[in-house]
Parts: sequence; structure tokens; C-alpha cells
Amino acid sequence: MSLLKLLIFHPILMLSAFTGTAHGYYTYTMYDCVYSTSDYSDMVYLNSYSFNQVVDLQFNSSVGKYVGYTEQGVKFAENFNKDPAIMQQQKAEVDRFCRHNAQIWDSAVRDKSVKPKITLRSARQAGGSRPAVLVCSAYEFYPKKIKVSWLRDGKEMTSDVTSTMEMADGNWFYQIHSELEYTPKSGEKISCMVEHASFSKPMITDWDPSLPEGERNKIAIGASGLVLGIIIAAAGLIYYKKKSAGRILVPN
Repeated sequence: MSLLKLLIFHPILMLSAFTGTAHGYYTYTMYDCVYSTSDYSDMVYLNSYSFNQVVDLQFNSSVGKYVGYTEQGVKFAENFNKDPAIMQQQKAEVDRFCRHNAQIWDSAVRDKSVKPKITLRSARQAGGSRPAVLVCSAYEFYPKKIKVSWLRDGKEMTSDVTSTMEMADGNWFYQIHSELEYTPKSGEKISCMVEHASFSKPMITDWDPSLPEGERNKIAIGASGLVLGIIIAAAGLIYYKKKSAGRILVPN
């Protein structure tokens, strides 16, 4: 399942009855379209009626009827649910209103999405009674909504996982970090799975425990130093050859 998306339209009908002061009473209606798949197969249409920030009743397309949340809302819900014309119109809104507008909005948003840069590293090796800690980070992605989860042999892990909220970088991009505490077992596969609007499918990064993080860093630094040393030695040899070719030897 791809990342949860929330598409909200706000054609709000607001009525106010002022009492002679700056304060009033407000009744308004909100339409929400919630979905999590790119083909909109799980699209849910919500039609909420509220009074002073309290929801009285709501139509939920997945429920197929109005539900009241206050004493007055329960009465309204009963009346609406008995009206075939109202119910037929509300049930049709998931296609007419939600899916139609989602296709338009998604085509504009997806073109502007930026794929996250993903890193997976070891923050602590297992030792004694202490579990190992892995950190999966996603950087410089847009839009904000993202899901980072952990897999153990292909199955999602829900315990011993700690994640930050999406953090703004201050340049329209975001970052997020997730930690996993676990006790390593021979032959297992630990993976970090990232779901984002910029991906057509979840991005899975497997952890390679063949070398500890510190050892991998040492090897990388050593290899870089070796290459640099070879370059310097080659440059010195070329310089020496050129200098030697320009000399004239005079026998004694």
C-alpha cells in the first residue's frame, strides 16, 4: 500500500447569528476525500456538518449512511438516511466529486514530487544484553507525507521502532529518521521500506551486516588513501623522468 494521501476540499457553507458582540454561532459543512492507493480503489468520501467546531453528523461512503455524534446530529442522521434521493446523491459523490478531482490534483502534484535520498546505517552493535540499533534516514524529499517501516525477512516489524516526525529543512524539502532495536540472528534479512508519492512502488533497502559500520569506514578511508598515494607516486615518477631527459651527462 502506498503512502496515505489526504485530499481536502473546503466549500464551506457558513451561517452566523450574531448576538450584538463580535462573537457568533457558526454552522458549516466540509467535504473530505481520503485515499491511499494510486488507482483510488480505497477512496472514501466524507461529508461533515459541524456547529462551532463540533461535528454533529457525518456521511462516510465506506459506511454508506449518515452517523450522528450529538443529540441533534442523531435526529438529522435518521431523517437523511430515510431519504432515498439524499442517500443516492451522497453515495455517488465518491466517484463524481472525489475520484474526479483526485485525478486532476494528483497529476499536478506528482510532477512536482522529489524522491528521498535514503541511507541505512548501524548506530550501535549488539553486545552483551544490549541490542543492535539501525537507523534508516530519508532526506530532501517532497511532498511532506512519507512512511518509513522495517521488515524482517519480508514481514513488517512494529515493536522496538522509534521514528521522528517529518522535519522541514527550511528549503521546501523534508527529512525523517527511524530507529530499530533488534537482536541479530544468523541468516535473517533486515530491510528499511520507504513509501512516498514520488515512488511508483515502495523503496526497500536491505541491511548488509557482513562488516560492521566502523570496519566499512576504515576500508573506505584506506582505499581512498591508497588511490591517492598511487596518484602522487605516479606524478612524481613522471616529473623525475622529464627532469632526467633534460640533463646532459659530462664524463670526468
